[in-house]
Amino acid sequence: MNAFPASQVLSRKQTQRQALIMQLEKAKKRIAKQVKKGFHGYPLVSLEYFGKGDSGKAPDTATEVVISFTEEEGADPQKQAFVSSGDAREDETIQSTLLKIIERADAKTVTEIDGVSNLPS
Repeated sequence: MNAFPASQVLSRKQTQRQALIMQLEKAKKRIAKQVKKGFHGYPLVSLEYFGKGDSGKAPDTATEVVISFTEEEGADPQKQAFVSSGDAREDETIQSTLLKIIERADAKTVTEIDGVSNLPS
């Protein structure tokens, strides 16, 4: 038997959902702020979102994001991909992870490719 009335359970779920939305928005804003700063040297982190488009059209939903880390000019980038069952741009776990990577890498520059690119065939 549930120890809480149904109204409290519902409000608890709503509160948890609101907290996730707030965390998502916070992560997205902090990433956008880093991108907006422009080029300030290395290390450099780059983000690119991918999805499947119909008949050559640009995709509406990003099911994958690739984060690239370049330590210094001329170095080969290290890449990591994250896949989402929904839109990776709206996935709180993925966005928070990207932010943590950016912060831990002490990236001086963060770039983001505009829009959603087609997944390679």
